[in-house]
Amino acid sequence: MPTPASLLAPLTVGTLTLPHRIVMAPMTRARSTQPGDLPNALNATYYAQRASAALIVSEAAQISPQGKGYSFTPGIYSEEQVRGWQLVTNAVHQAGGRIFLQLWHVGRMSHPDFHDGALPVAPSALPFEGQIWKVDDTTGIGAMVDSPTPRALERAEIAAIVEDFRKAARNAITAGFDGVEIHGANGYLVDQFLRTTSNHRQDEYGGSRENRLRFLKEVVDAVAGEVGAQRTAIRLAPFLTARGMDCPDILPTILEAASFLQERGIAYLHLVEADWDDAPEITEAFRQQLRERFSNPIIVAGNYDKPRAQWVLEHGYADLVAFGRPFVANPDFPRRLVEDLPLAPFDGATLFGGTAKGYTDYPALPLAHAA
Repeated sequence: MPTPASLLAPLTVGTLTLPHRIVMAPMTRARSTQPGDLPNALNATYYAQRASAALIVSEAAQISPQGKGYSFTPGIYSEEQVRGWQLVTNAVHQAGGRIFLQLWHVGRMSHPDFHDGALPVAPSALPFEGQIWKVDDTTGIGAMVDSPTPRALERAEIAAIVEDFRKAARNAITAGFDGVEIHGANGYLVDQFLRTTSNHRQDEYGGSRENRLRFLKEVVDAVAGEVGAQRTAIRLAPFLTARGMDCPDILPTILEAASFLQERGIAYLHLVEADWDDAPEITEAFRQQLRERFSNPIIVAGNYDKPRAQWVLEHGYADLVAFGRPFVANPDFPRRLVEDLPLAPFDGATLFGGTAKGYTDYPALPLAHAA
């Protein structure tokens, strides 16, 4: 088990030396330029303002048009998108920060309006309860809408998606990112393959634990083979139950995945912990089992505060702690957390879509500020 550390201890992650342990978690903000789902100068300002994070994990970027599931989210498959992301990485690096891009295929968490009327894809054609954020083309107003029953992927299509992940990873490095994080959490495509509740396939991608892990392993191998294992990471969500994902075999499946990821030598494993009010408490037994299988850096995220963050680091169960919502209204969140300075609240109405309001207009505290 790694040596327990404090929030302010430096750490090597992949090829990077991080100055402390406070990570900015990936958060969809839906402010790409249309048409084309292009990152832009406003995005660059937003991320550069938050460059004091030990590491920024960007909002998820779809690896292909098929991988899109929400309005105004950015892509990482076109040359124009790569150029847009270069604005972001240049701004973050100039501000002294470090940034990974999260690679995304939403699978069934989508809507036909994003695919010229075609159904979203998934391991299996199963109905489920899940909603995505979509802007109405007529009114311009965004709302949560139900996802339909998807169609099942053909065998040949799976290999093509693995290739899309590989190309997207290469594009991310071309765009200047320090690495990539595969989105294997929150009920999206990689997660859908892992779970018995969303994967009823009868071929080599379904059924046994080994088969359900096959897609994850192929994606990790493709990405790490393209950009290097030290610039490859993954996010997993063992305790997710929403979106039809309450799988009775998910914990041992993720522990088996962790053994593979350790052997593959990836930069870090990012664990999404349940962050809703009546969520199950994550047991120390699971944390210990995960750590036994994965000794490289672990990031945890999920309603952490300073005492909980210090606890999980001091016990060696994690090496970094990611925060999402506090970074929205507090661009200087690491300083505020460490110095126990007051946190500004965010405007929930401006989280998805819109302009600079509720995005880049939250101020940092003056350096002379004292609590």
